[in-house]
Amino acid sequence: MKKLILFSLLTFLGVTFLNAEQPALTKIGTYKCGRQPKQVLFSPDSKYIIMPLLDDTGFDIFSVQEKKIIKRINPPNSAKVGFAEGLFIPEKGIFLVSQMTTANVYEYSYPGFEYKRTIPTTGNWSKFIAYSSERQLLAVSNWVSNDVSIIDYKSGQCLRKISTGAAPRGLYFLEKGKTIISLSFDDGLIEKYDVDSGKELSHIKIQNAAMRHIVLNKDSSKAYVSDMYHRMIYEINLATFTITAKTQVFNNPNTIKLYNDRWLFVSSRGPNNKEDYTKRSPENGKIQVIDTQTMEVVISFEGGNQPTGLDISPDGKYLCFSNFQDENIELYEISF
Repeated sequence: MKKLILFSLLTFLGVTFLNAEQPALTKIGTYKCGRQPKQVLFSPDSKYIIMPLLDDTGFDIFSVQEKKIIKRINPPNSAKVGFAEGLFIPEKGIFLVSQMTTANVYEYSYPGFEYKRTIPTTGNWSKFIAYSSERQLLAVSNWVSNDVSIIDYKSGQCLRKISTGAAPRGLYFLEKGKTIISLSFDDGLIEKYDVDSGKELSHIKIQNAAMRHIVLNKDSSKAYVSDMYHRMIYEINLATFTITAKTQVFNNPNTIKLYNDRWLFVSSRGPNNKEDYTKRSPENGKIQVIDTQTMEVVISFEGGNQPTGLDISPDGKYLCFSNFQDENIELYEISF
């Protein structure tokens, strides 16, 4: 009887669970933030959620304990808006945020969020940031100049730019920083490059695909990639650099996050507005979870208008995602 009541309650909440092994999600609340939250990131200690704002003057800081935004940080050139992606580097005690309109990355201390420096990418329309601990290198994808900036962390100098497929976005360092994967949104490419020479080592091309985000499993044997155009999540065998499985999700999958090395969380923005894809979608988006052991969608529920950013807290307790057009975030508790 208790199981039946629980199932009925979860069904009422719009969350689909197929077996007891899966994570259970309990909504904590919806909270307003600045305009066009492009990404959400939990701080390394799971105390805060940071939201880079694409159409606003910096990034918002949300306190998980207080359940409210406690501060807006305005980086240099904040009036030019365009804040796209962030990255915490715990070993350095820093937070980085990219600004597309200036092609800069701004560095802040963490804790404290005190401004430290501006790092120019020397590219055009800079978005995603990756870091190699082994080589002390940053990589930043440049959407308009079609390249990836390789930056020496200590000096902040751009060492070289790797030419990529059109509109590179997601990045991931491999092999202790010797190689890097870059996702081409406009050319439908998953590309692997030698970091020092910039030479392409391998690629996967899918016609009309729009590759967005990449994550790896713990032993770096597999990668998962979101393709907005085909509504697909691809499983990549990194040893052979081939697609070994794929799963169709809801319209325009954006950010993905692997939880407990098994459950792949996916934010899908929803169908495009027929007038302009930058306007509100005619239908709300979805959050879905794929069991990577079977590559089947096992959890699916409605988000707000255009769920975009998504993250899971380092302590594994919380899921957060942003609704781009609603100008808010949703926070959930994760349990088993």
